[in-house]
Amino acid sequence: MTDRIDGRRADELRPVEILPGVNKFAEGSCLIRCGNTHVLCTASVEDKPPRHVPEGEGWVTAEYSMLPRANRERSRRDISKLKLSPRSAEIQRLIGRSLRAVVDMKKLGPWNITVDCDVLQGDGGTRTASITGGYVALYLALKKLEEAGQLNGWPLTGQVAAVSAGIVGDEALLDLCYEEDSHAQVDFNCVMTDKGELVELQGTGEGRPFTVAEQQKLVELCAKGIAELQAAQRAALGNG
Repeated sequence: MTDRIDGRRADELRPVEILPGVNKFAEGSCLIRCGNTHVLCTASVEDKPPRHVPEGEGWVTAEYSMLPRANRERSRRDISKLKLSPRSAEIQRLIGRSLRAVVDMKKLGPWNITVDCDVLQGDGGTRTASITGGYVALYLALKKLEEAGQLNGWPLTGQVAAVSAGIVGDEALLDLCYEEDSHAQVDFNCVMTDKGELVELQGTGEGRPFTVAEQQKLVELCAKGIAELQAAQRAALGNG
């Protein structure tokens, strides 16, 4: 068995902490800490869904960015390059798709909710932490709308969370930190609902191809981790 640099078991998550309501102005917010990856998630409600949305329905979208010193060296802000980096664009589309997977847009009504995920500190798994924290922020924003009588019904059809996994030294590991991710032979991200349904899989053979059996092992690892993350979500929301 590979000795993990932080002493975790192969199927063990990094310590997870979700702090709800950290932004006094946003309709919903949380700070999620997955080991040394820390992401601030805020959900903002507007009454202007995009033009492509059918009349009477709502929409959920996301934006993602990393602060300049979220990593070991300073990175330039996207605004300084006058365009969104391809990586940020890809990740925020993933976050948006993942959150929409558990939202009934007709029950959401005429509201547009934008979930902003800002990485304060990145140590691997920033996109998956953003999805997990983004759900909490979204839930809190929806509760505020519900309490104000501004929904057509409760729009969430379930929970969604995400985690990374990978193959390092020919061993499948859950929730890779940066050092593990940078040496991974296979990089894998998984998004699932609380019913065990898959929303998205992202798997890449970085150092070598991988088999269907190895992919199944990674999915099983992720399912275990996601169940634990969803328990942390419920605890943060007082639904545990």
